[in-house]
Amino acid sequence: MKVKLKRWHGVAVWKWDVEDDVCGICRMAYDACCPDCTMPGDNCPPVWGECNHAFHIHCAMKWLASQAQAGGGAPCPMCRRDFKFKES
Repeated sequence: MKVKLKRWHGVAVWKWDVEDDVCGICRMAYDACCPDCTMPGDNCPPVWGECNHAFHIHCAMKWLASQAQAGGGAPCPMCRRDFKFKES
């Protein structure tokens, strides 16, 4: 008996390779996007600090800018260590 396939509907799911489920700043899922974005994906990837905490790139950049305006160093919002982007 032969089975003939008349229609096929493929579905794919992607997921960022992040241990945490949500961004430590905006608390939105990495599979979604930060509050400033409308579509998830490559425009808002997660970035890691040397302390291994991950954030949406837009959230991290806004956090760093707000800390610079306050006149202080930029601590990690999760552990308060000096925040520096992790080298890839």
